[in-house]
Amino acid sequence: MAAAVLFAMIGAFFALGLDRYFTLAGLQERYSALDQLHRDHPIAVLGAFIGLYICMAALSIPGAAIMTLAAGALFGFALGTAAAALSATIGATLAFLLARFLLRETIHRRYGSTFASIEAGIKRDGAVYLLSLRLIPAVPFFVINLLTGLTGLHVLTFFWVSAVGMLPGTMVYVYAGTQLTTLRTMGDIVSPRILAALVLLGTFPLVVRWAYGLFNARRALSGFARPKRYDYNLVVIGAGSAGLVSAYIAAAAKAKVALIERGEMGGDCLNTGCVPSKALIRTARLLAETRRAPEFGLRPISADFDFGEVMERVGRVVRQIAPHDSPERYAGLGVECISGDAHIRDPFRVEVNGKTLTTRAIVVATGAKPIVPSIPGIDDVATVTSETVWNLRELPRRLVVLGGGPIGCELAQCFARLGSQVTIVDMAQRLLTKEDPEIAELVAARFRQEGITLLLGHKAKAFAKRPDGSFLTCESGDGRSVDLPFDQTLLALGRCARVTGFGLEELGVRIAGNGTIEADPYLRTNIPNIYVCGDVAGPYQFTHVASHQAWYASVNALCSGLYAAKADYRVIPWTTFTDPEVARVGLSEDEAKAGNIPYEVARYDIGDLDRAIADETAYGTVKVLTRPGSDRILGATIVGAHAGELIAEFVLAMKHGLGLGKILGTIHIYPTLTEANKAAAGVWRRQHMSARVLALAAKFQAWRRG
Repeated sequence: MAAAVLFAMIGAFFALGLDRYFTLAGLQERYSALDQLHRDHPIAVLGAFIGLYICMAALSIPGAAIMTLAAGALFGFALGTAAAALSATIGATLAFLLARFLLRETIHRRYGSTFASIEAGIKRDGAVYLLSLRLIPAVPFFVINLLTGLTGLHVLTFFWVSAVGMLPGTMVYVYAGTQLTTLRTMGDIVSPRILAALVLLGTFPLVVRWAYGLFNARRALSGFARPKRYDYNLVVIGAGSAGLVSAYIAAAAKAKVALIERGEMGGDCLNTGCVPSKALIRTARLLAETRRAPEFGLRPISADFDFGEVMERVGRVVRQIAPHDSPERYAGLGVECISGDAHIRDPFRVEVNGKTLTTRAIVVATGAKPIVPSIPGIDDVATVTSETVWNLRELPRRLVVLGGGPIGCELAQCFARLGSQVTIVDMAQRLLTKEDPEIAELVAARFRQEGITLLLGHKAKAFAKRPDGSFLTCESGDGRSVDLPFDQTLLALGRCARVTGFGLEELGVRIAGNGTIEADPYLRTNIPNIYVCGDVAGPYQFTHVASHQAWYASVNALCSGLYAAKADYRVIPWTTFTDPEVARVGLSEDEAKAGNIPYEVARYDIGDLDRAIADETAYGTVKVLTRPGSDRILGATIVGAHAGELIAEFVLAMKHGLGLGKILGTIHIYPTLTEANKAAAGVWRRQHMSARVLALAAKFQAWRRG
């Protein structure tokens, strides 16, 4: 109701033609009468002026420039400046509050995810940005009032920053008002020289902010002796995905860079993570497919195998890919690769193998390691982690997997398909807790079908080695205990960042609450020439995110003081490589609900897809979240064969602002699995077809038939 009244008042202003009074010609035409009125009733005219100015500014009605000219013409420079500045500030604050109370909730409900990053920036640097915009008269003030009202900027901050920021422009216009009779056009007020001066003034807060940041950086480093000459532009610690990309980019930019790694080049991804797990998944999937031979019209097939040979094949795949990440290759790219334990002595010195390297900047890319829980008896039984499982050469007959996340699920299914009796134990009530419940259930149902036992909602209490074997005691939510016999336990409870043992604690580098190294959006630590990227930085533990962060960390480190870019996490995809695969980008439905973000859902059942039926992979779903009434994609999840490849179309669409309408209008090859994406877009289109329009179309076609 309040919004309707407000819009009605603004509409009436223009409908009644009142805007004609707020032009330069209108002011000059009525100046003599207004001046005489002011001479007769100075206090009343001043009060009326202030009240009118405040109302116009509060209602965002154009005319502030004319009112400011009138202030100079009627009251002179000093009093006119005071009256106009006070009125403009109060009116702007009221407009700010009106936008906040009338529009903010609605806008945030509809565009909550978009405003999240804006809110973060306003919370951090709102006063600086507002002051810069206020100092540049080319930016309409009423737009600034309304937009900042939609954010969480504190009203007192808005008031004083607006008062300071609008003052220079106000003074220019008030002074011009004192010369009202000589003005011919509004262009005479702000000459190119004055406009340039105001623009430069507008950049002043940003320059001050930059200088302040530079001052803080120098102060943070002031306690350390700077070398007269640096051996390197950049020293990178850790040669996993993040470290390799950081070093590569630095070398490509012709910087002198050293890459230090104490273990194998390639890090966890090559040696114990992505590569070996996908090699094992491929073997296990092939074995599972042979057991489905009758589904393809074949007679039963049996595949004989030796588990040791399977694991040797995994090792062979790792060795075949290893040259891509080898010291020889990176040396050829211009990177000096050093094998050894790095220790950061100070922000400019890294010690390795008894030698001290001096450097302008350091990138820490030390990755993460598996979490080993403190469960009674765990040291008395056989356990492996995602790092040590590759050393197994005998297939465990009974395998307990602690953890129902991506790593636990992928390896559990592999070992079950290879012949182990697998039980997954997790405190959560479902697998893959980052995914929506029905998405996780599609995977859980397949696991149960393949004979994997799921003990969800159970907590591991104690391990015990008894005469009749090893046991894990678990407790359900209602207090019941279960004893699980096993031959081997896989610990898959997640990974924690490697943040100690190489000097950060001695320097006082801050650690975040989640155990990663604390860094700003530019991936700088509180020691400004030490940067982080990859798993040690968070917030995601994916190889592709580590590589993505590495670009920002290395470029920001090499260009420090001159250029900096914030890491962009707006469109992050990932895949869990179970069978069926689970791939996602953007919001899940659970996340949308938790963030109070309005959404609509379009679902397509892959069981109806021609190619999936032909391939005997007719299982899964495509689920897309969009803004209500819009085809803009908030998130997409695909469960099914090759979901990790299919999700790429949605990743591209979200990255470049393409909606489902564009996907629906794109020709997809028939018969392919990618048609599932188009089919999901078709579901969205059908959900938004107007019943009234369809009824009219039916009548029109009937009329055409005669």
